Amino acid sequence: MAARHRARGRERQQTMAERTAGETDDGPTITGSVPLTRGLSTKLLVLTILFVLIAEVLIFIPSVANFGMQWMMQRLTNAAAVSVVLMEGGNESLAPTVRDEVLMATGVKAIAVRDADISRILVISDMPPQVDAHVDLDTMTPMAAIAETFGTLFFGGDRVFRIFGTVGDSGKVFEILIPDAGLRNAMLVYARNVALLSLIISLFTATLVFYAINRIMIRPIRAMTRSMLSFSAGPDDPRRVITPERRGDEIGVAEHELARMQAALQKTLGEQKRLADLGLAVSKINHDMRNMLASAHLMSDRLSMIDDPAVKSLAPRLLRALDRAVTYSEGVLTYGRTQEAAPRRRRLRLRQIVDDVQSILPLDADGGIGFVNAVEPELEIDADSEQLFRVLANLCRNAIQAMAGEKDPNVIRRLTIAAEREGKTTRIFVTDTGPGLPQKARENLFAPFRGSAKSGGTGLGLAIAQELVRAHGGDLELVESVGGHTVFAITIPDQVAAA
Repeated sequence: MAARHRARGRERQQTMAERTAGETDDGPTITGSVPLTRGLSTKLLVLTILFVLIAEVLIFIPSVANFGMQWMMQRLTNAAAVSVVLMEGGNESLAPTVRDEVLMATGVKAIAVRDADISRILVISDMPPQVDAHVDLDTMTPMAAIAETFGTLFFGGDRVFRIFGTVGDSGKVFEILIPDAGLRNAMLVYARNVALLSLIISLFTATLVFYAINRIMIRPIRAMTRSMLSFSAGPDDPRRVITPERRGDEIGVAEHELARMQAALQKTLGEQKRLADLGLAVSKINHDMRNMLASAHLMSDRLSMIDDPAVKSLAPRLLRALDRAVTYSEGVLTYGRTQEAAPRRRRLRLRQIVDDVQSILPLDADGGIGFVNAVEPELEIDADSEQLFRVLANLCRNAIQAMAGEKDPNVIRRLTIAAEREGKTTRIFVTDTGPGLPQKARENLFAPFRGSAKSGGTGLGLAIAQELVRAHGGDLELVESVGGHTVFAITIPDQVAAA
């Protein structure tokens, strides 16, 4: 039965692993390849062509309108030149054949001139039944020119225009009647040529822009995407960390930040693995440790029965220390597996807790390290006694280890704990006369496995202390650290009364 149960468990784990490899909580896993139709390169090329064509259209519209106005002005200028000749020679002697040739050469049906409110028809072939539009070239606005030109382009071909205006420095107003078919045909040819030229320019410009942006942006982004996908497949492999290019723009900054983030993540994963290994190792010895501590506790009970004043004074402290050791051994996996228990806060006499901390510290008369409890007897603090004891014990042990390496007998080695009340907040100061923290320890002060100031240390003491203080809503900070003076400050506010 047990073998079948284990086999079923393995099958469920394998199924879950295959499902996890194939998809995530948000959907299917993204692979390294992207279809061409959805790639950034294709989107960039299409958008570039579209935007260039839009720009060409914005240029095309006024260009065609300007062409139409220039065409009409040219016809009016030609008619004005003919009018001057006719007025000088007299149009009465003009033969019908010559008149027709003049009209055919200028492409108009009639030519007239107005001078001082007197109008004269110089040449006319046949008067059209109606005039469809009157175009004043002197007062034509750009928007009216666009409307008139595109009206002819889309709806013209069988209309007659009356075009009038001044030509050059002459004060006379020249008028012509002209069919719009010639104008429309000329604009269609011009529009076709401009459209083909615009399309060629758009494709050429889009290709250049696409090549430039693809080389400057798309390729590095694609490389970063591949690096992220590769890194996610094997985050513990140092070879999968991206190698940034030597560039100082935003892409270069992004590559350097990605490389830094991947390296930091690898380091964090290594630390987590060490924590997991530590928890596994501790779990194996935890049972035996509890048995040994229980045996020591029984022997300490027997010591308390000896009729010796020194033994009786030390036995209660030894029993409390063993009780705490048993509690710590039972909860030693808490840091790596779950969060610390919520603090059970009470009003405490801080000086008594400091005395208890002093009793477990490795201090002796010959060690040369002094301990000063500078807490006022009446000072109270709102905290969990066991957790506050652990915080102070960790800080004091670190301070004693820092000062123990000093061999000069003339150097003062002293550990002092003081406290003060500021309104509803208690501040505790742990001060030592050690050599101070090195720069590397200060940069990673509360980071597990990185904040240790001594060789072989784990750096867990300060990390645990900070976690416990923050559980109280307070803060643990390094106030000062120089040679001969290091100060840690613990700030714990009183708990807020429930409504």
